[in-house]
Amino acid sequence: MKAYRQVFKGMEEILKKIQETQGINIEKAAELIANTIINDGIIHAFGSGHSNLLAEEITFRVGCLAPINHIVDVSVAGTVNVIKSSYLEQLEGIGTAIFNHVRPDPKDIFIVISNSGRNAAPIEVAREAHKNGNKVIALTSITYSKSQLSRHSSGKLLLDYADIILDNCGIIGDICIKHPDMIHGLAPTSTVAGAFILQSVIAQAIFIIKEAGYDPPVLMSGNLDGGMEFNQALIDRYWDRMKNW
Repeated sequence: MKAYRQVFKGMEEILKKIQETQGINIEKAAELIANTIINDGIIHAFGSGHSNLLAEEITFRVGCLAPINHIVDVSVAGTVNVIKSSYLEQLEGIGTAIFNHVRPDPKDIFIVISNSGRNAAPIEVAREAHKNGNKVIALTSITYSKSQLSRHSSGKLLLDYADIILDNCGIIGDICIKHPDMIHGLAPTSTVAGAFILQSVIAQAIFIIKEAGYDPPVLMSGNLDGGMEFNQALIDRYWDRMKNW
């Protein structure tokens, strides 16, 4: 089988497993998000390294909720200086500093994303949110996380501070296929699987908000005629509470 078809097959299997196993947790996460929005709270989304892409995926995005604050710190985001970033996300204290900068309201919640769940930055953001009384939704690979020791001196993993765990159903090493003559795995699944889960959660939350009799604060495409004008009203509504708009 061609390599790309192996990737297709592997990704399909991951997405199928998510559909078969994650429905209840997706519904729980959606309920938590919906209640937060109804009560005028904010959703703070954080990931370090490539997990930052998934926080960005749901931030200021067409069809998504407006009050999602992307917690982005370039020192750990993997966007620039990627090698340095891969070390800094392991540095104890950095997640605490990032959380303290956010200064969330008690009614806010956090989505913290880490495929391995073992690095200091996401662990500490989730820990500090938990200590502050904010609910935490963790998006991680349970299999991968439990196969590795924490890199934090506490011995804790991201999932240890989660109120709800969304399992991306990835395997150890975040790979999809292998070449028979190579020891390295290929085609990571966590980004595709994570986006699949998060967009499912957000859509479900929007339906819950609507069915509860509220008007969901959903963004339009800014590339449609009138889209930016529509979005501006939401920008004005949440401007004072968003850190990275």
